[in-house]
Amino acid sequence: MTPADLSLTVAHAVRRAVGDGDLAVRELPGRLTVERPRPGGLGDWATNAALQLARPSGLPPREVAEVLRRRLLDVPGIARVDITGPGFLNLTLRPDARAGAGRLLVERVRREGLRYGYGDALASLPEDRVHFRVAEGAGPRVRALTAAVAALLRSQGAPARVDEGGGDGQRGGAGDLGHGDGPRLASPGGSPGTPGGSPGTPGGSPGTHGTSPGSPGTHGGSRGARPRVRSDAHPGVRLHARPPHYDLAALPSDVRQWALLRPAPHDRVLDAAPLLRQTESGNGLFTVQYAHARSAALLRNAADLGFSAAYEDGPHDAHPGAAELLAALGDHPAVLLAAARQHAPDRLARHLEVLADAFLGFQHTVLPLGDEKPSAAHRSRLALAEAAGTVLAGGLSLLGVSAPTRL
Repeated sequence: MTPADLSLTVAHAVRRAVGDGDLAVRELPGRLTVERPRPGGLGDWATNAALQLARPSGLPPREVAEVLRRRLLDVPGIARVDITGPGFLNLTLRPDARAGAGRLLVERVRREGLRYGYGDALASLPEDRVHFRVAEGAGPRVRALTAAVAALLRSQGAPARVDEGGGDGQRGGAGDLGHGDGPRLASPGGSPGTPGGSPGTPGGSPGTHGTSPGSPGTHGGSRGARPRVRSDAHPGVRLHARPPHYDLAALPSDVRQWALLRPAPHDRVLDAAPLLRQTESGNGLFTVQYAHARSAALLRNAADLGFSAAYEDGPHDAHPGAAELLAALGDHPAVLLAAARQHAPDRLARHLEVLADAFLGFQHTVLPLGDEKPSAAHRSRLALAEAAGTVLAGGLSLLGVSAPTRL
């Protein structure tokens, strides 16, 4: 069962409760989110549906949660439902449902490619909220932030655009970092992938992180303050960020982008020296790019051994590394949507680091060892590795960073 399946299942449980007269709700929420539980939480997935329904139903959240819990326990594929905190519902899947969810997730990533996680949830945002203006003389951080925010919004269906002109800019080096038409891969050392593009609408997003009342948690670190948004006599929204404390103009383009976008806009840009070292320790940029390059290398090595990717349900799903990697892949659509809503490309960057770490912990299981023959498990693990590389490439592209296939 995928997060989208579970969201529909929770909605069905709510409708049954309303139809049975156990919940007096006139209008159902537009979106019932299903997300990963907080660290240390119970189950495979969590939903705050009971908290959303408490006010309109006139019941305490935990009482609403108990009404929904009884109905969710009847659903095939759900092994256990726990009520935690003020009224979160934590869902534990049966092993066969968990394995099937992995297969469906990998198939979806391979089908949708670099646009996995794109949707149309923000297509109805009014133009005055997605029309950005970069002030004349704006510094490199504002330019990079605005381009990345516009790219994230477009990935979720919003008609975002960026115009140049007007005063009140942050002064400082570097020119426009560019706005483009969609994700693309880049060769090693090449120019960054172009942020932006018209979104597809593959399957929508399974939910949002940190945007609903009582959300069960956010992924990828503390939220912090979001960029200040300002509008004045000049039409268009202006984003603001803390100016860099050093000149980034001479840095390689990927290093410059990551230094500008990885911290939250109110934080200092990253120092250059750690980002220039080719090491996974303390260098998130290298970790993410190296993970993508390793994914591409595994596909090349598998082709040399005469087998290709094909995900099948089986014992490989139980491998701890596979479970962690599948969880990170499953979180990606919600992270993209939350990053777009909150004008927070740093949130996507943190998520890519989590995904890269999960992949690098899993990659050693992909290829046969010694005289071992390629098996269905190897083909499935290769498909999972390929999916991880695809999501890393798509995320890097939205940040304007290249996804090298060799390092």
